[in-house]
Order: sequence, then C-alpha cells, then structure tokens
Amino acid sequence: MKKIITILSISAVLLTSCGGDKKEQIKEEPAIVVKVSGVSENNKGAFITASGKIEAENSANLSTRMMGYVTKVHVKVGQKVGAGQLLVSINNTDLQAKKAQVDASILQATAGYNNAKKDYDRFVALFKQQSASQKELDDMTARYEMAKAGLEGAKQMRNEVMAQFSYSNITAPFSGTVTNTFVKEGDMANPGMTLVSVEGVSKLQVTAMVSEGDINAIKKGMAVKVLVKSSNETLTGKVSEVSLSATNTGGQYLVKINLDKTDSSVLSGMFVNVQFPTENKTQISKSEVLLVPESALVKQGQLTGVYTIGSGNVAILRWLRTGKTFGNQVEVLSGLSADEQYIVSAEGKLYNGALVSVQ
Repeated sequence: MKKIITILSISAVLLTSCGGDKKEQIKEEPAIVVKVSGVSENNKGAFITASGKIEAENSANLSTRMMGYVTKVHVKVGQKVGAGQLLVSINNTDLQAKKAQVDASILQATAGYNNAKKDYDRFVALFKQQSASQKELDDMTARYEMAKAGLEGAKQMRNEVMAQFSYSNITAPFSGTVTNTFVKEGDMANPGMTLVSVEGVSKLQVTAMVSEGDINAIKKGMAVKVLVKSSNETLTGKVSEVSLSATNTGGQYLVKINLDKTDSSVLSGMFVNVQFPTENKTQISKSEVLLVPESALVKQGQLTGVYTIGSGNVAILRWLRTGKTFGNQVEVLSGLSADEQYIVSAEGKLYNGALVSVQ
C-alpha cells in the first residue's frame, strides 16, 4: 500500500512540473502599433460631382476621298507635327496622267481662244467700217465666246485635278501630336477610311456627364476643380459649354470644361472627377458625406471594409457600402458613423481580434 501511494505522489509531482513548464512557454503577442483617424465630413450641398475624361480641344481623324495604295507614312505615333506637314502619301499615278491631259487641253483651249479673239477684234473693226455684215459679226462673237468658255472649262478641270492631289497627300490640319496611325506602306486606302489621328496638345479640356437633377445648377463660366484619378492631382478650369439636351446621351447632359494649366503628366484620355460648386442648396441634399482615405480600405473580393477599434483595444473589420470617389477619398454610405474612429495605418498585419496600440 505504501508503494502505491509513493508512485502516485511521484506522478503528481511530474505532472505538476510539466504543466508549469507549458504555462511558462505561452506568451502574449505584442500589440500592433496603429494610427487612427476620424471620419471626414463634408457638406454635400457645397458641390456637385461628375465623372469625366480629359480630351484635346483640337482633334481630328484624317481620311481620304480617293482609293489607292499607301506609298509612305511619314510620321510615327507620338511625333509632334506642324500645321500643313505631310503625314501620309497615297499613290497618285493616275492623277499625274490626268493632270498631263488637262494641261494639254489648256494649251489647246488657249490657242483656240487667242485665235478667236484676233478674229473677233478684226471683225469688230470691219463692222465699224461697214465692211462686215451684222451676221458675220454675230457668228464671230459666238465663236469667241465659245473659245473663252472652253478655256475657262479647261482651267476649272485643272483645279479639280489639283484638289484631288490634296487627298493623295494627307497633311496635318493643325499643330499637335500624332496619336495613332491606322495604315502602313502598301495598304489600300479607301474613301472615308481613317489613316492618321492627330490631337492638338496646346489646350486640353474635360468632357463630363451630369445628371438631370444637377444640370440646372451648372452655368457657363463657372470655376470648377478637376481631380485626376490616376495621380490624385487637382486641376482648375472653367465651364465652357453646357448641353441643353440629353436625347442622345442616355439621359445625362454633356458639360465641357477648359483647363487652366496642365503639366506633362496630364494626358488626353485620363479619367477625372469634376467638382462643380453650387449655392443652390434647395435642389441638393444637405446630408453629410462621410469620406475615408482609399489607403485605409480593406478589399476582399467584392467586399470593402475598414478596421475599427473595439473594446479591449482589438481590431474589428467592419464591412462598408461605398459610393463616389473624391480624389483619394471614398464616400461611405453605410457601415460607419461620423463619430467612429478607424485605423489608417498599422506597423504589422491586421486581422480580426488583433491587439492594437494606438499611437
């Protein structure tokens, strides 16, 4: 009996010592240092927002009215060109032959006209001397007028041929940059087919689509702010055109804005958000806009959320319903109230229930 008690006592001592070692090995994870911020609030009645795109004020898709093989493309994409500079040459052998024929017909018509004019002047003098009858003068006058008309017709035919040459030599209508070339040497150019596109880079504008509920608050000459989505750069401009019809634009109204100053980083085709200031508060909701920096958002698939701080200083992932984008900030429609704080940045990887320390 004493042996059994001794064995049990030794086992209890061993178990107690093992449990104590395991307890000592468990260590709490250090708190993740985070920065928090409150939700930004803006008065929604202060401005109207609309999405748009930057475009060149001058742009053209150049084509031809004649059919022929492309003999040479003189420019490349991105090349700067001046007004009247040759861009594309199209084979014009048939025009050269027609021009030679027209030149020959002009020489022939000129010779006939000169001869008819001499005869006409002679018969006018004879008629004054009563040495020629009225009928002879009338016949000579008709011959002279026909020769004159023939020469004028030959000259107009030459003008027509020369006009055709302008369609075989495609030139830049204004100074700008070549944005695309659609043909190469040896291709067949057809009437109406776009050969080269050119944009004037001196002036840029923004085209935006505004809903019918906001269009009455936008006036020509209004100063606006333009937020470039790709670079978060803020530009300024003025409304230059306001469309009064949405028949062909899907129920939205086209508004054009002339930009004041741009640098080389602003390119045609970039997407922007336009902010139109307005004082007409009666037509616009006065509710507040809750804005959160895009860098603070967490995205998992189609879900978007943000980490908030719960009781016990732990991180809690809160799913949100977001709305419009204003530069680098996103509108929060639901899921977060104005008096709540959220985590802007962390010095470690956050997860639900992670212990955090507010910096």
